[in-house]
Amino acid sequence: MNRTPVSSSNLTSVGYDPEKMILEIEFKSGRIYQYFNVPESEYNGLMNAESHGKYFNANIKKGGYSYTQVR
Repeated sequence: MNRTPVSSSNLTSVGYDPEKMILEIEFKSGRIYQYFNVPESEYNGLMNAESHGKYFNANIKKGGYSYTQVR
């Protein structure tokens, strides 16, 4: 999945597959996670947020989405 670099102290890049509704996050640690059944509105909110890390924590991490570690 193609990811877009973001300016964040915790996140490195973010990708999204609208057909599969998969959000892919690469963290500064080098780990990559995929979050499932994430609406495109959440992806857009994350990408347009003033703080990508705060949005991720509040809306994705605490949003109850299932996920898996890719790397």
